[in-house]
Amino acid sequence: MIEYNYQFRVLYPDTDRMGTMHHANYAKYYEAARWELLRSIGVPYSSIEKEGVMCPVIQMKFKFVKTTGYDQLLTVKTTLKEIKGVRMWFTYDLYNEQHELINTAETELAFVGLNTWKPCKAPEALLKAIEKYAVTK
Repeated sequence: MIEYNYQFRVLYPDTDRMGTMHHANYAKYYEAARWELLRSIGVPYSSIEKEGVMCPVIQMKFKFVKTTGYDQLLTVKTTLKEIKGVRMWFTYDLYNEQHELINTAETELAFVGLNTWKPCKAPEALLKAIEKYAVTK
């Protein structure tokens, strides 16, 4: 299990008529947080693709607890829960500046060949980085 905190401010175009961050934007911010977690252990997503592997999201689940609006500084606590076989799972807890939980989410990704879209093993460099991180943490 690896955790990473990612911070961002809600942009004006990411809000809706109600003045809150539109629900569609949560997926965008969680994607950024997920790839920053991997970058933090030395594996930017571009290096995964260079090894001929893509990681499409195959399942996504959200729970909206509170609303948030423009210019709010938010923190996503992202956790790489598990890599097993050809799949990888992440969880997300999103907090506002008052440290109140405003959203939780889970994603499941698959490892597939860049050109074939067939399931494949996780890149060895990713597995080694996770192992190294777990040892040095």
